[in-house]
Amino acid sequence: MGWNELLQILCGTLGTLGFAFVFDIRGKRIFFAAFGGLLAWALYLLLGLFLPDATLRCFLVSVVVSLYAELLARLLKTPAVTFSTISLIPLVPGSSLYYTMTGAFRGDGAAFLASGVETLKIAAALSLGTVLVSTSFAYAKKYLLTKKQG
Repeated sequence: MGWNELLQILCGTLGTLGFAFVFDIRGKRIFFAAFGGLLAWALYLLLGLFLPDATLRCFLVSVVVSLYAELLARLLKTPAVTFSTISLIPLVPGSSLYYTMTGAFRGDGAAFLASGVETLKIAAALSLGTVLVSTSFAYAKKYLLTKKQG
């Protein structure tokens, strides 16, 4: 890992920290939210060494970050969405969305379609990973509660 990757991780962490302030996260939760952004972007870059497909990488990172958020939610007694939303900020497909809109305004249908599909795939991967983990935790909690009562 070189300076470029370290700079990217630092910028992803600082960007996440900025959104933590925007979302009015306070106290020690700010640190954990910013660390989630660091974790997300560092893992995304690391998986890039093995997986060339950005969509698959985003899905896997989303699963890991959502697990991180669910565990922190229990430890800090805070909703998991607080951490998962903020921590996934570095993975939001901003550049592909920009190119999608640029293609649309220029009338370049091929560029619009190509970058639009990429944007939708990444957004779907991020949401699918988050939903998968949060649903699994909800079912596990429900299962454990019925097991205790029965």
